Order: sequence, then C-alpha cells, then structure tokens
Amino acid sequence: MNYFFGFSKWKHQFMQPFLSHLNRDEIVFINPISKKNYFEEAIKKGFDTKSKVYIWGKKKFPLIEDFAYQHKLELYRIEDGFIRSVGLGSDLTQAYSVVIDKKGIYFDPTQESDLEVILNSTHFEDALIERAKKIRTYLVEKKLSKYNLYDFQNIAIPKNKKIVLVPGQVDDDASIKYGAPNMCNLKLLELARKNADDAFIIYKPHPDVLVGNREGNIEETIALKYANKVVTDVSLESVLSICDEVHTMTSLVGFEALIRNKKVFTYGMPFYAGWGLTIDMIEEKRRKRELKLDELVAGTLLLYPMYINPTTLKVCEIEIFLDELEKERELYKFSYIYRVKLRFFNYISRKSQLFLRIITPNI
Repeated sequence: MNYFFGFSKWKHQFMQPFLSHLNRDEIVFINPISKKNYFEEAIKKGFDTKSKVYIWGKKKFPLIEDFAYQHKLELYRIEDGFIRSVGLGSDLTQAYSVVIDKKGIYFDPTQESDLEVILNSTHFEDALIERAKKIRTYLVEKKLSKYNLYDFQNIAIPKNKKIVLVPGQVDDDASIKYGAPNMCNLKLLELARKNADDAFIIYKPHPDVLVGNREGNIEETIALKYANKVVTDVSLESVLSICDEVHTMTSLVGFEALIRNKKVFTYGMPFYAGWGLTIDMIEEKRRKRELKLDELVAGTLLLYPMYINPTTLKVCEIEIFLDELEKERELYKFSYIYRVKLRFFNYISRKSQLFLRIITPNI
C-alpha cells in the first residue's frame, strides 16, 4: 500500500494522473482532523512495514519518518515541477508537472536529492543535449515560465545602466528555510543594492504574495529604498528580457534567467547553484563538477520531473506538455469567457482557503 502524508484535500485529485503506475485501490491519503493523529490514522488504514511513504515537500511527520527509517521503507517526497501551469498553485490550479524524489527534494541542499545525483553523475548523451537545447529555445521564444499567468509588457528603463532583477519569494518558503536560512526579501534587496550599487534595480514580488495567499510582502515605500522600480502584474519575461543580472536567494527565477543567458548571483544554495554557472555566496561541496548550461537543463527539465498532458491528463514527454500548455495560455489570453471563469474560480479559492485556515489548519 502507498500512503500519502501532507497532501491537502484538493491535491488528492490532481495527484491521480501522476500516480497512474499505482493501483488506485492501493493509494491512501492520510488527512486526520487533528495533525497530531496522523500516525494513528495511518495505522487504522493498514500502514505497516510493507508500506511505501509519500510526503508533500518538506512537511514534517516524525513518527512516520522514524518508522520508515527503522523498517527501511521506501520514502518519497513530492513537489511541484519547474514549469507548472497557467495559474498559481496557491489558487488550487491543477499542476501539470511534479517531481517525485526518493533521496531528498531539490530545494533542500542540506541533503542529497535525486536531482543532485543526476547533475553530479549523468553522462549527458548528444541526443539528450540536443533535446535540452530545443526545450530551452522553445521556453525563451514562447516566454514560458512556472506559472504563465501575467501578460508580457514593455517596462521603461534607463539607457546605459546595468539592469538588475531581484525576484521576491515567499518568506516562509521551504527553499529559504533550508537553502537560505536567515534571509528574507528585504535582506536580499539590501544585499543586491550593496553588490550592484550603480545598477537600476527592479524588484518583482512573488505572485503568491501579491494575491495575498502567502507571506513575504514588503511595503513599496520600503522596497524603493533599495530598488529603483517595483513591478507587479507583468509576466516574468517582461523583466527577464531587459535585465542584465538576477540577484536571488533560491528562486526558480535564477534558473529561468540562466536559460536566457543572464548573469545570476545566488545568496542561498538553489539547485542550479554550485555547478559553475552562477556567482554564489555559499559553497556546496557535494556539487563536484562544472556543468554546461544545456546539461543543467537536461537534468532539471528532462530527467528529473514528470509531466502530464494538460488536455488528456496522461503522462507525457515535456515536448507534448509544453505545446499543450502554450495552447492553454493562448486560450486564457484570448478567450474572455475562459479568463473570467478562471479568475472567478481563483477568487472563490482564495476566500475559501482563508476560511479553511481558520476552522481547520489541516485542510
């Protein structure tokens, strides 16, 4: 039997396409009314020494984790992939990509992950590198990123100035907790200004923070003490296309900047740092070799995640996924009815989540 912990109830349905290799009768989600009762709930539902364990991200289930360690159970951690959807995960939008990691998880550099092993040890064949190059070109040409929600807009910038993008993150995000401890958005802005004193700095808050779903907001008047401009309802590509450098803690934006041949400074230890492609303030000694850009892309986007077709919800290769994702984004862009429908759903979703957090923090 396969037991899933830390998956809020709305994730149960969206995970099903990624679990097509498992018998549906052997998939058990554990969502007790009280978080303290997760172990007892699992035992009642048959959890034993032959079970497999799946945990969302870095959520803590110490009794389950200790049991799994003692009995040598297979334990996997699951998280959203690097190109996710048209819409925010915090709005309960269906994810079309996830990673399922048996060693750790990509955003936690304190321990080895499957992605780190891939990047450390894979011999990247020419055919794989060619696929990675085409994927990288496609992402740049189509202006695709993780959420693909906002429209591309031209941003006024000064001439003859270095342009630096500082992407905001969610303050309580696990990638900061594990990969950039003691950092926050405001400290990142301060360090970016210190290290790029003569630059024109653009600060782009995280979309989850902007819509009020997550923590990490900086008042614009405070952000403008260090940044020259704050941008909100624009696509990531709107800023990446005009910047020279990205300064980040652990944001995926750093990876998206690399595939657009931008210079990237990291103040934490994201998965794409330590391979000779970024300027890093922290060293990770487990990362033992230098990679070429398309080797990083191949490992990160081709070998590590799973993808499903947004139309059929069947497991597929990344090329099919990206083509269908682009069609969905175009539908969102040009269909007024579809756009209004999605925005209404997002509004209801946000209000519902606020209510659920009050009455039960385990949903």
